[in-house]
Amino acid sequence: MLAVPLCVLWAGCGPRLRLPPVPPEPPGALPHGDTGATLARQLAPVLYLQADEWFPLVRAVAVLHPTRPIIAYHLLWGDDAHGAWVPFTKPSDQEIVWVGYDSTGVPVDLWTYWHGDVLHVPWPRRQVLVDVQWGKHGSLPRATRPGSLPPERSLESFYLLSWAGVLDLWLGRLSRRGPLCFCRGYSRYTAFTRPVGVAERLDAIARADDPSALLRAVFGARYSRKRPWP
Repeated sequence: MLAVPLCVLWAGCGPRLRLPPVPPEPPGALPHGDTGATLARQLAPVLYLQADEWFPLVRAVAVLHPTRPIIAYHLLWGDDAHGAWVPFTKPSDQEIVWVGYDSTGVPVDLWTYWHGDVLHVPWPRRQVLVDVQWGKHGSLPRATRPGSLPPERSLESFYLLSWAGVLDLWLGRLSRRGPLCFCRGYSRYTAFTRPVGVAERLDAIARADDPSALLRAVFGARYSRKRPWP
């Protein structure tokens, strides 16, 4: 008899996103005209969101590795569709895309963070494109074959989770605005049609092996702290 009221009470305790102002001089940030900053803007990916995505991209940071030809694009989404009502969970969703480049400054490799895995593909020396999963924001190289993903972390399994976890989504609404369901079919779930450019949304660009001080300053103390490099 007490299970539902207790669940609702916990849902009301879910964290809410409160971002700090972006500091005028984030730790280690490069000047706007620095060659590294220019390169980071040139190689910034274009994200393709699923058409029904609820949560916006609220912050973005680019970090150049000091010794390797790779740039990490840290993306902070407004929330994750699932688990938002759980006390002490992170009130945002951090994801990462890494772009590797050659001596001429063109992209030749792409890594994306996908639910604990890092996916890698060679990139054909053109604009980097990334598909973004509905609600959970796992990142996929554009036009990734669904069958190439780990079975337990396939797009189909996450689509089924969106239905099996409907109660979880409803409880999340008690903490913040969010979806009540993914109310479409699987073909719609895998249609990534809303382009969002990262270059014009970068809040800071830096060169660092350990970007944690910069990310804390821009993302706030409570972000996911995922592995900084592939």
